[in-house]
Amino acid sequence: MAQAREQSSRDSTRRRSSSRKRSSDGSAASELKGRRFGRILVKLDKLTRDEVHEALAIQRKRKEQGERSKVGEILVEMGKITAQDVTQVLAGQIGLDFIALEAESIDEALTSHLPAETARTYQIVPVAFDAGKKLLTIAMKSPDNFRAVDDLRLLMGFKVRAVVCPEAAVDQALDRLYSKAQGSSMLDVMAELGESDTLAAFEGRGESVDLEQLASATEDNAVVKLLNLVLLQAIRDKASDIHFEPFEDEFKMRYRIDGVLYEMVPPPAHLALPIVSRIKVMADLDIAERRLPQDGRIELTVAANPIDLRVSVLPTMFGESVVMRVLDRSTVELSLDRIGLREDEFETMNELIRKPNGVLLITGPTGSGKTTTLYAALSELNDPETKILTAEDPVEYDIDGLVQCQVNTDQDLTFARLLRSFLRQDPDTILVGEIRDLETAQIAIQASLTGHLVFSTLHTNDAPSTVLRMIDLGVESFLITATVEAVVAQRLVRRICQDCKEEYEPSHAELMEVELRPEDVTGRTFFRGRGCDKCNGSGYKGRLALFEIMLLDDTIRELIMTQASTAVLRMECRRQGMRTLRESGLLSIYDGRTTIDEVMRETISEE
Repeated sequence: MAQAREQSSRDSTRRRSSSRKRSSDGSAASELKGRRFGRILVKLDKLTRDEVHEALAIQRKRKEQGERSKVGEILVEMGKITAQDVTQVLAGQIGLDFIALEAESIDEALTSHLPAETARTYQIVPVAFDAGKKLLTIAMKSPDNFRAVDDLRLLMGFKVRAVVCPEAAVDQALDRLYSKAQGSSMLDVMAELGESDTLAAFEGRGESVDLEQLASATEDNAVVKLLNLVLLQAIRDKASDIHFEPFEDEFKMRYRIDGVLYEMVPPPAHLALPIVSRIKVMADLDIAERRLPQDGRIELTVAANPIDLRVSVLPTMFGESVVMRVLDRSTVELSLDRIGLREDEFETMNELIRKPNGVLLITGPTGSGKTTTLYAALSELNDPETKILTAEDPVEYDIDGLVQCQVNTDQDLTFARLLRSFLRQDPDTILVGEIRDLETAQIAIQASLTGHLVFSTLHTNDAPSTVLRMIDLGVESFLITATVEAVVAQRLVRRICQDCKEEYEPSHAELMEVELRPEDVTGRTFFRGRGCDKCNGSGYKGRLALFEIMLLDDTIRELIMTQASTAVLRMECRRQGMRTLRESGLLSIYDGRTTIDEVMRETISEE
């Protein structure tokens, strides 16, 4: 009996030793998942319990002194563990294996499953591929990059398993596997599309395609590569929209960069259906429904930046047109002092957004930056003492501290209905994404009359014409004068590329276009972009906003009450010092930030 107990004890010790060994070499991460940082280090035989308690005591002492330090940082400072040990523990906490990667042992053939652009963007390398299970194993530098796994499942169309490796090992593997690879060009991918037997079956078939065949085509490697290349290039070039447009004899792909559309190399027309269906799969839409519009979204994390793609599918004569709106939080300045306001405009806006009640309207066409301006204003007001509610269609950016609501017309959740509910939520500030009808306008006005500050947008050409637009909706003149504090019109113009910026002398004809005479610009310097690789030869990179701020004082309100024309309102506003969009554009030209062509394209003469 004693001998049996001794044998059992030895077996138990062996199992514990085996368990510790498996954890140490990273092959049993599930045993570590969810455990505390210190306990994992003890389990991996990196530290003793006393050493962990010593680090925790230091952490508590620092906390009492107002300092915040992580246990891992303290242990590295003490010399007890290395930064690599910290990475291994963090990986174990979320259930990822940690392996010692050897770059030379990776089969170069694996790069066919992970294109160079994707590997470099996400800083990952392929380690193994199981064709039967369609499972790709990737190695990444940090467990914080776990979102890359979800992105790759979406982009590549197969299962992805991640392991964590030392940073230097991943860098070495990237250099070895992809040093010569320049990334697939659009022409290379187009050639692959032409060689695919699966896609060749779609030629001449039109819309009459078997669903199983279509589903198979959405997973075709060439289609996956094409869309990955298009998406990553669009995000890298900071495009705001990606268009996929079917025509009778061709299928166009275009980017909108800085407000201007650029055409890409078009794929064969018969591949429109597989490409659109692949987008639908990624956006979780119905590939069988091709007669009705559909809307969806794709969420990615590229280079640690969250990217939200809003997908709109519209049936047309020759197939489905798709537009993907790229919402990249990292490229948007959600701060009032960084959206392009001049010093005097910034002071005026700062005063307006801090009024206790009233309506502030931002106007301009689609894509003129109205939503960004409103978000910047709300970010300025966003503090624990202010309750801010927003009704948006769609909610473009998720901002901490704001209670944001999505309009849903399918459920009869309109701007007007949300606004009614807002008034029972004790708000200080309300954002209405857009005033589209009389009902929404009336409730917004009612909210301002009951002590709330209301922000909203309208589609008008300039600030003075907003009054006529509201009257046209059915709003009474006396309600406009009682509630509207100001109207801000804005436009976006392209900024001159700083890498190829050069001085030049504008011609007499160019000056005449903006109603200037040579004597008006004596001593002034004009600039333009010569065109370079950084700006794709356009001479422009980025955009800046032009503003026109109409403040409603007693004189303006009296003119509105007497139903004065837009021309009379504009004349009085200019007499009081309102800077028009054209005048704001001229100042930006003089500052060397934009060109005469851009201001002419986006503004109209005020005479």
